[in-house]
Amino acid sequence: MEVQDDGQSPSVWGSMQDLTSWLSMIMRKVRDQPRTTRQDLVNDLKRAGTTVSKKTISNTLRRHGLKSCSARKVPLLKPAHVQARLKFANDHLDDPEEEWEKVMWSDETKIELFGLNSTRPVWRKKDEYNPRNTIPTVKHGGGNILWGCFSAKGTGQLHHIQGRMDGAMYHEILANNLLSKSVEDGSWLGLPA
Repeated sequence: MEVQDDGQSPSVWGSMQDLTSWLSMIMRKVRDQPRTTRQDLVNDLKRAGTTVSKKTISNTLRRHGLKSCSARKVPLLKPAHVQARLKFANDHLDDPEEEWEKVMWSDETKIELFGLNSTRPVWRKKDEYNPRNTIPTVKHGGGNILWGCFSAKGTGQLHHIQGRMDGAMYHEILANNLLSKSVEDGSWLGLPA
């Protein structure tokens, strides 16, 4: 069966049963594999004997509440990490602002100009941030890794990490970039200079 994206009613495309079957096929595929491309769907339908354009696929998915978005990048977390973060948030929910002014936050990030750090499209409903619609990220392997910190008092220095960070390297970074500053003027801990 030949289906043209000519903007006419579905009756031009053939029987409603054929339309329903290819619609359910693409909806099922996108639900099960949100990173499916339009070309993958066109190829699947072609193998099933139906020819449609990528534009028809996009229009159909959009009419059913799905849109193509860049997959969000989120840290790769194990269930234990998720529980620990939730416990921390609940334990400190009512902490006064003065306590948070004493806290310093640090993190690492991977920076790549080209290659693996690029975005990937995903089909999802509005505000659907299910783990299947995200790209897990890790802090090592390829690219440039930078470490930085900040507190209520301001930002710290960026440190370029050479190789894989272990406990000894982390202590060295803290000693060189953090502890010396807080000892010198107490600014990181909110102490008078």
